[in-house]
This record gives sequence, structure tokens and C-alpha cells, in this order.
Amino acid sequence: MAQNPIFLIILGFFTLFCCSSVKASLELGSTTMSNYYSVIVHNSVQCNSTDTGPVVPTTSLVSFLETVQETALHAYGHKGFDPKLYVDLSLKQNLSTTIEAFEKLPRSENGSVSDHDLNGFIEKYLNGAGEDLVYAEPVDFVAEPEGFLPKVKNPKVRAWALEVHSLWKNLSRKVSGRVRESPDFHTLLPLKYPVMIPGSRFREVYYWDSYWVIRGLLTSEMYETAKGIVYNLLSLIDEFGYVLNGARAYYTNRSHPPLLSSMVLDIYNRTGDKDLIEKSLPALLKEHEFWNSGVHKVIVQDAEGSRHTLNRYYALWNKPRPESSTIDREIASKLSNTCEKTKLYRELASAAESGWDFSTRWMRDESDLTSLATTSIIPVDLNAFILKMELDITSLAHVIGDNKIAARFKEASEARKKAMNSIFWNAEMGQWLDYWLSNFDASKDAYTWNASSQNQKLFASNFVPLWIQLFNSDDEVVDEVLRSLQNSGLLCPAGIATSLTNSGQQWDFPNGWAPLQHMIVEGLVRSRSEQARSIAEDIAVKWIRTNYVAYKNTGNMHEKYDVEKCGDFGGGGEYVPQTGFGWSNGVVLAFLEEFGWPQDLKLDCP
Repeated sequence: MAQNPIFLIILGFFTLFCCSSVKASLELGSTTMSNYYSVIVHNSVQCNSTDTGPVVPTTSLVSFLETVQETALHAYGHKGFDPKLYVDLSLKQNLSTTIEAFEKLPRSENGSVSDHDLNGFIEKYLNGAGEDLVYAEPVDFVAEPEGFLPKVKNPKVRAWALEVHSLWKNLSRKVSGRVRESPDFHTLLPLKYPVMIPGSRFREVYYWDSYWVIRGLLTSEMYETAKGIVYNLLSLIDEFGYVLNGARAYYTNRSHPPLLSSMVLDIYNRTGDKDLIEKSLPALLKEHEFWNSGVHKVIVQDAEGSRHTLNRYYALWNKPRPESSTIDREIASKLSNTCEKTKLYRELASAAESGWDFSTRWMRDESDLTSLATTSIIPVDLNAFILKMELDITSLAHVIGDNKIAARFKEASEARKKAMNSIFWNAEMGQWLDYWLSNFDASKDAYTWNASSQNQKLFASNFVPLWIQLFNSDDEVVDEVLRSLQNSGLLCPAGIATSLTNSGQQWDFPNGWAPLQHMIVEGLVRSRSEQARSIAEDIAVKWIRTNYVAYKNTGNMHEKYDVEKCGDFGGGGEYVPQTGFGWSNGVVLAFLEEFGWPQDLKLDCP
């Protein structure tokens, strides 16, 4: 994107210990893609050749709450400590008054505050996490929708499915009027329409989670609620130029796997609402531009000399993630160099942008989180999502008669399919493999493809392109990928494993996640292969079964599951296992809608 520096207004500059850097930020009202990269001045001297990207500053409130978070860790200790709790608090009084009171708290010789004094401060000056969201009765919820899950013949399964359906009422929220009245008092963003939160510690709407929430809502015939979620996400594009990771002020510097176009298309396919397309298409074009410009864009020259444009995750942030600031600082404490820490913070935030936070998929050393290299990887699944975005936009533009946009995005999708086959496809393995950028240098115009730079380790993401129509409609590709999946070791007694590496990270073995089950299963189903559909149904039955047994044992739907053991929920990662749970509910309902459940099929674990 061409930039004219005459429009840059430098508001401030600072010098880091190990590297001089100058950053400029500019307030021009709502940030859009046309001015987004122009408001950032890159570091004039880089700490490291891989940390070259822009930084979107956070708010003063977020910075203050990070300080409260750090103080709370010292006051309360590590046991049961959740750093996100503290950046979800809101102010009772203005920020300057609150900071003044905080600075007057009695402190010990080492600067710590007692738990008693901190408790008193929080009670007097801060509202509890989640208090800025209030319950919202979904306008389109009915206890048993007409024609609900007609393929489910087993009464026990139907009764449970209705319980899962009823969980939408538990997860429905709307932003409190106080947030709109005093937005500077809150890290929660003032979304207009009701939301579905994932559950537990996740007290706000999340981007890619919302796709599978919407799939479940469509099964539940809650079309207005689904549209409201989309309109909220569209408003984020209008304000920031892209959909945020989540609807919090501390998420404004990264996005999430881009699935908004899929939400719009799926809702349209159920409702025929052309007005939704008219309202969505301009924002979808902005989102496509965001992912296909600036630091997210990478050019690779293949073995035949053809140049291909692909995309990567790259957070616009190089400090500790505010919601996990104390954790990130602890991880970075292993590094002695300030510039190395800055680079690590960029990689941590970029891994969070991927949705896979964290996984050995992004690590050079499987045992060392400081070896994260997310920005040096071109991910298979991200490019599959953007390919789907291009196909979706083509379809949506056709519906409203915009043939110019339809032709443009059809051409873009064909180019991306060719790029994915050239850069990711490994014929020997029958999979699409992530591509690592070797000797990363931001000044390079293009990288030269090398077979050794494909990551040949097994991850469920290697099979995600099968979800895309351009691949699942190719019978030969489907047969190859199906054989590879069956021989991969990823198919387990209770679902598809995320990887084959038991690292203790949550996006690794033995965890299975609802989105990965759904994309792979739906890709197999959409192919013309009867064998593929049979394998897909077997995976879905195992997944439904483990969700059911875990629900009966614990009373909850879970964020992730242990695919080695039917009925066990997953673990690992930087927070305790969560319940609720939006995307798990949505995928179970979608699977039951697709496959049903015969009267005589056993529901309990084998």
C-alpha cells in the first residue's frame, strides 16, 4: 500500500536500551484500512531483523490495569491467579482519581502492597470483571424450535441436544449502558447488539469463536441473534479496519482467524437476507485488504519461478499481552536481552492472533516457549480461511449483482489456490504443510521456496484446506488426503488430535478442539466420496459421544476435550480448563443436524 509521509504527524518518540526506535501515532477518528498503516512509523533501528512491524498503542486504562494485575500477583500469589481478571475490571471514578488513590497505597520496602490494602482499593475504586455485561434474553429463543434436529431419533440424545440448545440463554449478554455512557471507564467495547460469550473467563465476544457459535445458532433457528453477532463484528471493521481478536480495548492490536465472510454466507443461505449482504460486503472488502497488505502479506517464489502472495499472522504489538502480562513477563525473564524480549512479545501476541495459543506448531524448540516464531511461518489454515473469504465474497457479490467484485475475487481465489498448491502441498505426505520463512529479512521482496522449509510435523491444520470447496470438489485430492488422515495418527478414540506432540501446550496432543473437528468433518462430507462421508460420520459420532459423557459427568460443555479418553475434557496451557462453551455447543448441534443419531446407536463411551 503506497504511503505519503506528508500525512504522518509524529506525536512522540522514545529510545529503547538496545535499539533506537521512533514510532508515530495519529488520531484521525476511526482508524480505517486506508490510513491504518500510514499512522505507524517503523522502527528506525531494529532490535532484531524479525521485529520490523508496526505497533498499535493501547489505552491508558489498559496500562493502569496491567499495573494492578502485577500488584495483585505479588499481593495474592500465583495460586489460582488469573491475570485476565484484572484487565477486565472497570472504573468507578475517573482514571486520574483512581491512579492517585492507587499510588497512595501503603507499600513495603520492596514496593509490594498487602492483600488487605489491595482488596480495599479494588472494592472502592473498581467494578468487578463482567459487571459491564448484563444478561440479555435472546429475542428468538424458543425451548424447542419447530423441526429441530429431525434426524435425531434417539430420545436420550434429543433431550440432551435440547439442553445444549438451552445453553444459548446462559451465554447471552449485552453491553451495559454504563459502557456507552463512559467508555473510558471500561476495557469492554460498546457493541450495539447482544453477544454470545464463550463462557467462564471469556466475558466478551471473540472473533473466530463466533463462527461456530453462529453455526449452532442457525441449527437452533436463532437467526436474529446470529445477525446481531455479525453486525457487531462489522462495527469493529468500521472502527478499527479489521475484526479484533475480541471486543476489549486490549485486543485492538491483533485480529483472529478471519471467518466473518463465512458467517455472512451461512446466515444468508438460511435466511435469504440480501440486506445483510449489502451491509456486510464493504466491510468484508476492508478485511480482505487488511490481511493482504502490510506485514501480513508475504511473497514466495516457487520452484518454477512463479511468485505467489500468501499471508501470515503478525500482531501489531511487541509488549506483553495485557490480558496475560504477568505470564508473558515471566516467560521472557529467561531472556537476558531487552530486544529479544520485544521480539518474543511480538511472537506471543501473533500466536494469540492465530487462535492456537499455544502450540509446538509455532515453536523452533518444542520444549521452549521463548522459541516461538509465529511471524516466520506462513500457515496453511490462515490461507485456507482467506481463500474461503475470496470465494465467499465472490458468491455474495453475485447475489447482489456486483459482477465486477465477483470477477475480481474469483480471480484472487484461483491465484490463492495455485499458491497453496505450490507452496504448501506435499504430494508424498498427501497434506498441506505450513511453510517456514528461512533467514527472515523484512527487506526481502520475495522468498525463494525450498522443500526443506515445509514443516513435516503432523497437525490437524494440515487438513483444514479440505474444508474449502476448491479442494473438496477434487476427487483425486480427497482420496489422497483421506488416506493421509487415516494414517496420520491424529484420529483418536474421542476425536481428532490437534498434534502428535504432548508438550503441555493446549493446542497440542492430546487435546481436541471443536473447530478442527468441524472443519475436517465438513470438508469430508462436502466431497463426493462415500468413504470420506463414512469417516467423517465416525469422527462426528466419537466427538458427540465424548461431549455428551463429559456433560453428564460434570454438568458442563467444555472448551476442549482429551481425545485419548472418551468423556474427559482437555487441559494444558496458561489457564485452567473453561466451561460454557460457545463453539463446543455449536459444533455438537451442527453435527447432530448433519448426521442425526439413530434410535439404537449407543451414546455412552464404549
